[in-house]
Amino acid sequence: MAKTGTIGDTIFRTILIIFASTILLIVVAMIYMMAVNSMPTIRAFGISFLTGSDWKPASNIFGALPFIFGTVVSSLIALIIAVPISLGIAIFLVEQAPKKLATPISFMVELLAAIPSVVYGLWGIFVLAPFLVNYLGPFLQTYLGWLPLFEGSPKGTGMMLTGGIIMAIMVTPIITAVVRDVLEVVPTTQREAALALGATQWETTKIVLGNAASGIAGAIVLGLGRALGETMAVTMVIGNSPSISASLFDPAHTIASVLAANFPEATDEMYLSALIEMGLVLFLVTFIVNGLAKLLVAKVAKDSGTAKAT
Repeated sequence: MAKTGTIGDTIFRTILIIFASTILLIVVAMIYMMAVNSMPTIRAFGISFLTGSDWKPASNIFGALPFIFGTVVSSLIALIIAVPISLGIAIFLVEQAPKKLATPISFMVELLAAIPSVVYGLWGIFVLAPFLVNYLGPFLQTYLGWLPLFEGSPKGTGMMLTGGIIMAIMVTPIITAVVRDVLEVVPTTQREAALALGATQWETTKIVLGNAASGIAGAIVLGLGRALGETMAVTMVIGNSPSISASLFDPAHTIASVLAANFPEATDEMYLSALIEMGLVLFLVTFIVNGLAKLLVAKVAKDSGTAKAT
């Protein structure tokens, strides 16, 4: 019986190792496929592919800088809007809200994270874009039009600001959920000790936030990773123009949106290679960003576990 059990354990362990290795193999296969298919443009353009601003597929001239610029700017807009809102919601749920209220709000946050991106895109076209054109855009132009960020006329679905706001709405539930989990693992004894020493509720919350700082940073980085890779909703509202402009009212392109919009027509080998190389760049960036986020969140969990053990 002991021998049978040993053989069974070995088979079971082997099967589990195979299943676990599948994920690693998939990641390696994806990187290999993109690297091999990116070689024509890597050989032809080198680093100038990332620094060039001309995108002329008909002439086999490819520069990815406008798409990198649009990705970075729209993601930064999303974080500037989403981070304070997400922190406020998470702090309220963990530190302030009664359970009867926290439960339905938490459910709604999780529900927002599950909404398909194409639905956000449709909402952006029919609700957000008209609001920006008729109300927010003119307001910003009137009072902040002297800034390069708000020069020109609002174009609704054809501007970086619309894409950035859509992404902010999409990453808010992700950041909120992670920050909420991070705050919940901070030991209750820290709150009780602060209150016992005469700290106010706001001062106690500041102490909790300080102890969870690395986890909060991880949540923000995780939101950044989602914003960098968002495709459909942004493609529907950002305008899809390979240009670099300081104005948030001008159209732009992101790496993800140019891949979605141009792959069907990429029949030329060099054109296809250029798109795949941009996919490789996006994959590596999001892989690093998400890995960093996981490490930061894990650090909070480890520190909290040490504090509880103490």
